[in-house]
Amino acid sequence: MALTGLFLFLFLLEHLYGNLLLYKIDEGHSFNDYSEFMAGNIIIRAIEYLLFAGFIIHIIDALYLTYSNRKARPVGYAVNHQAHNSSWFSRNMGFTGSIILIFLVIHLRKFFIPHRFGIPENSMAYDVAAAFQSNWYAALYVVSMVLLGAHLNHGFQSSLQTLGMNNLKYRNGIKATGSVISLIIMIGFASFPIIFYFDLFGIASNILGQ
Repeated sequence: MALTGLFLFLFLLEHLYGNLLLYKIDEGHSFNDYSEFMAGNIIIRAIEYLLFAGFIIHIIDALYLTYSNRKARPVGYAVNHQAHNSSWFSRNMGFTGSIILIFLVIHLRKFFIPHRFGIPENSMAYDVAAAFQSNWYAALYVVSMVLLGAHLNHGFQSSLQTLGMNNLKYRNGIKATGSVISLIIMIGFASFPIIFYFDLFGIASNILGQ
């Protein structure tokens, strides 16, 4: 669970870097070139299979751990002040993970599948810009990224603790690092639907040719 979570953490940083090319005012050419490189490079394709395997293992592990925890303690504590002992997000990792999974399925169906296995009518950059003109998709994207940021923040700290990297000397530094990186990922990805929906800086118009 910890290893797959950290692997997906690194993927999101790389994915964010690639998506930032959408902000280059060149009608989406840089982002399209990046997308074509990612789709055609054999090494990237191999890593892609590892990525999907990582997602599946992460989900299966989450379900198994949830089942095991409930089976180990079918009756809750007589007194359990959860709100004082942990945050809402840490107690609801399964819920936030489920919302993120639903978003991921929609996201892959909207972009990955048509451009990897079909014959798309438009470029990837155009389809991304057009998708963010949709009220429901832009809103879903922002909400999902907020939940993702919280999920990553707790998951990063838990993963390092599971791997034995929870030394008291470095605990605050690890916590701060996880929070900062999670915030960067959350703000970075959430910025796309906002900037494209409201066409800030004319980026959406530049790609859509309006």
